[in-house]
Amino acid sequence: MDERGLYVQYGCGFSAPEGWLNFDASPTLRFERSPVGFLYTRNGSRFPKAVQYGDIVRGLPIPDGSCRGLYCSHVLEHLALEDCDVALANSLRCLTPGGIFRIVVPDFAAFVKAYNDDASENAVKAFLESSALGRLRRARGLEGLLQMWIGNSSHLWMWDERSLAARLRHHGFVDIRRASCGDSEDRRFADVENPDRFIDALAMQCARPR
Repeated sequence: MDERGLYVQYGCGFSAPEGWLNFDASPTLRFERSPVGFLYTRNGSRFPKAVQYGDIVRGLPIPDGSCRGLYCSHVLEHLALEDCDVALANSLRCLTPGGIFRIVVPDFAAFVKAYNDDASENAVKAFLESSALGRLRRARGLEGLLQMWIGNSSHLWMWDERSLAARLRHHGFVDIRRASCGDSEDRRFADVENPDRFIDALAMQCARPR
């Protein structure tokens, strides 16, 4: 723990750098940590031991006001709008006064631009596939039930810079700006930021008021 506070990322997936508390809410993670989880994993590899189960919507198992730095990458788009509001409120509560929150989500404006620039008959298909808003087919039977339980690849809400900035202001964040990989004044974020996650994405930085 940094003497100024914790550094926490949620929705971390397999990213679990040392010096950060790394949380993920994947049902697959819970199954892997269950008594029979050694029998099966949906992923090509298992979650690192440093990843803890934690759901930002339900609230992370950390004290309020304990985070100097908070990070999530490609998480909020998988939440319904009401759940996203709860997640943002919980994120603010996690931070120390002046603590920094950095967010990466798919950039809806980029998908719309690509669609508008595409004059082909496949423009709609490309838009829906690239934005993860459409499905080519619906799995049925046992496969469908398993996908509903352990799958979370579909996007439930999308953001552009204006809408996400407005939502952050609504929840009380300040110093809101568009960000790019590695541009934070707090160098600890370099531990968790992956340039590949910023491609065709919207990154924002904000803070809890002092």
